[in-house]
Amino acid sequence: MMMAFALSACSTASKNTTSTESTTLKDAADHEVTIPKEPKRIIGSYLEDYLVALNVTPVAQWTVGNDSDQGYLQDKLSDVPRINYDLPYEDVLSYEPDLLLIDNNSMVEGDKYAQYSKIAPTYVVKNGEDVTWRDRLTDIAKVLDKEGQAAKVEKDYDALVKTTKQDFADKINGKSVAVLWVTNNSAFMVAEDRSSGQLLYHELGFSVPPLVSEISKTATADWSAVSLEKLAELDADYLILVNSDQGADFFKDQVWQNLKAVKEGNLWEFGPKTSWLYNGPIAYTKMIEDVQNKLR
Repeated sequence: MMMAFALSACSTASKNTTSTESTTLKDAADHEVTIPKEPKRIIGSYLEDYLVALNVTPVAQWTVGNDSDQGYLQDKLSDVPRINYDLPYEDVLSYEPDLLLIDNNSMVEGDKYAQYSKIAPTYVVKNGEDVTWRDRLTDIAKVLDKEGQAAKVEKDYDALVKTTKQDFADKINGKSVAVLWVTNNSAFMVAEDRSSGQLLYHELGFSVPPLVSEISKTATADWSAVSLEKLAELDADYLILVNSDQGADFFKDQVWQNLKAVKEGNLWEFGPKTSWLYNGPIAYTKMIEDVQNKLR
């Protein structure tokens, strides 16, 4: 009887230990994923902003061809090796991850999910047109059991938005702004409800120029192509330029030089290594800090 009791006790203890070492969650692609407790070796390609915000350092970081990265995060990730954005299986395997966080459903189409799942538990994070950075932060925090840290990140961010609106009210209220990305001699404009548009118009309270409203009606991504001829219609007090093409003929054109914000010295130029091309709590925080510095 004593031996039977001891075996029973050991069995119960084993079950309890197992239950506290992992949890099962349903991801954005309806997979039931068993998440290890306190994973140590995480790959979350293009989700590094959220990981860093939650005080997590991944074992590898997103890149395109090993010569492009999220420059604004490198103060935290400078020593982290790079893995290509499409997550080649062999490369993933070489890092011996204990958890894979996947940026969007398309990355695990076909048999990709099954292949990744053989390497480590694979969780597809909330994604899609209507999913905000807050939604994604909450989802990742749930997976990593860091809801408290996520709440603090949001609280700090909301406080920054509030103080910025108060401190610079006279330079924001009634003033319009547009965000333009120039690359390969082509221009792309941020839509009203996406990326930095969401931040500038809906959180900080800048006015939306008519051209931005027009483009936003048919926008299917954060950035929408805009021709130089169409850009001539832009009437914005401030123009934020994300310049990935320093020598573009674009800037020599009379249309560009005649834009209101350019003529009045209200062109705010940032390079491609800044956070303006990205999403996430850190990206948005750095955008707000950039706006503050330009308005001072």
